[in-house]
Amino acid sequence: MSGTTTAAAALRRRAAGAGANRWVVLVVLCVSLLLVAVDATVLHVAVPAVTEDLRPGAVELLWIVDAYPLVCASLLILFGTLGDRVGRRRVLLLGYALFGVASGMAALADSAQTLILARALLGVGGAMIMPATLSILRQVFPDRRERALAIGIWSAVAAVGAAAGPLVGGFLLEHFWWGSVFLVNIPLMLVSLPVGRLVLPESRGEGRGPWDVAGALMAAAGLFALVLGVKRLGGGDPAAGVWTVLPLVAGAGLLTAFVRRQRRRAHPLVDLRMFTRPAFSTSVGCIVLAMLALVGLELIAAQYLQLVLGLSPLETGLRLVPLTVAAMAAGLAGARMLRRFGPRRMVSAGFCLTAAAVVLLTAMGGQDNAPLLLTGFVLLGFGLETTLFGAYESMLSEAPPQQAGGAAAIGETSYQLGAGIGIALLGSVMNAAYAPGVAGVPGVPDGASAAAAHSLGEAHEVAAGLGGPAGEALRQAARDSFVHGLHVTLLVSAGLLLLGAAIALRLPRAMSGETAPVEVPAPREALEPRGAGVKV
Repeated sequence: MSGTTTAAAALRRRAAGAGANRWVVLVVLCVSLLLVAVDATVLHVAVPAVTEDLRPGAVELLWIVDAYPLVCASLLILFGTLGDRVGRRRVLLLGYALFGVASGMAALADSAQTLILARALLGVGGAMIMPATLSILRQVFPDRRERALAIGIWSAVAAVGAAAGPLVGGFLLEHFWWGSVFLVNIPLMLVSLPVGRLVLPESRGEGRGPWDVAGALMAAAGLFALVLGVKRLGGGDPAAGVWTVLPLVAGAGLLTAFVRRQRRRAHPLVDLRMFTRPAFSTSVGCIVLAMLALVGLELIAAQYLQLVLGLSPLETGLRLVPLTVAAMAAGLAGARMLRRFGPRRMVSAGFCLTAAAVVLLTAMGGQDNAPLLLTGFVLLGFGLETTLFGAYESMLSEAPPQQAGGAAAIGETSYQLGAGIGIALLGSVMNAAYAPGVAGVPGVPDGASAAAAHSLGEAHEVAAGLGGPAGEALRQAARDSFVHGLHVTLLVSAGLLLLGAAIALRLPRAMSGETAPVEVPAPREALEPRGAGVKV
């Protein structure tokens, strides 16, 4: 009896120790997320320098840019569920190591092929890190109120990382060569690895039955094909083109087969019964809709600021800073808002606020209106982060603790798919509204008008080549048409956001304050594989 009591006391002490360090764990997880978020956007400003140095072909350049997000999005479910099986901390630390090695490989790449391979390996590392951060966060914050605050900080860091990427890249390029945008990851990973090993607790799911290797590979291949097809569609490839249709059909087929396989298995890789819970499925839908409605606007807004208003890249970045600051504020205030208003009102109100900001921005015209842009971007950032925070928190809280890795992977995959579909959809709407305005401009040949119809950037190049009154007429027509297309795209986006507000009404009215059992870090010897077979 005394031995049992002593063991129970020891477990309580270890649980208390884990709880006392949970905020340190959050800091380590946020540093991990910051690196991955920065790396997703840091290369954008370095593309011209990479092109000048490595001389990649058009297809190679496309893969240099897209290899990271493609590989990362396709492997999220694989590594999220693997972490549930073999240990989330173990997968995270392996991700750190791979991310550091791949960063060094990318920084020292002397050919386009080497850089593509390094970017793909960075995607693998990112896919190991991203779901692990959320699933470990789910473990170390069993109380939902504290977890809401932790997710708010986590999401604020994600917003900072995405916005900081181009700024960090621009600073490094001014002082060093393009490889420095990758080299900066290495010292941070060298610190994160030993600190993470000491601080982060290990956890895993129930681990019943063998891990479904074939299902994991099927999900990865299906997501890769689907995201590739969506990216090609968003990049302007013909919707009926074979290299757009083929990956979309293959991806949809593989994911359908994956779902059927999971339903048949006694121990599925992903428990699809989570989607029968209204809060979980609604939260995933809200994440997709929020990204679908807004991610394309970021690209269009950057073009508007630079090509219509004539701002420099630095000035454009500074104009978008209020959006990031507002998103940070929403993330930090999210826990308090969630407790006061509940998931339903918070997410729905976030959608409505974002829709109002989008409608307000339809007042943008051919002349700079800094106060309007400032107000619109602040409302946009606050509303979007409020929506995503509430959706992520509800999704993660609704998932069983043993499925935390799979649930986090589903959320991150939904984010990536929503972003890709949004670029394709809103880009198509923008092109459809923009192209007619540059046709039939007096004095402009038909061939020049056809080239100008591709984008505002090409229209400026064509106008410069024409010169004279014809060139100036084409330039003005393209700017006016672009502003018209922007207004149409904003209204379509507002409609999608209002649809999201209606869907969010299925979320719970109030935030429950349940506390799940604390998972005590297991002894090292208990973390070794349990001998369960790997089934194909």
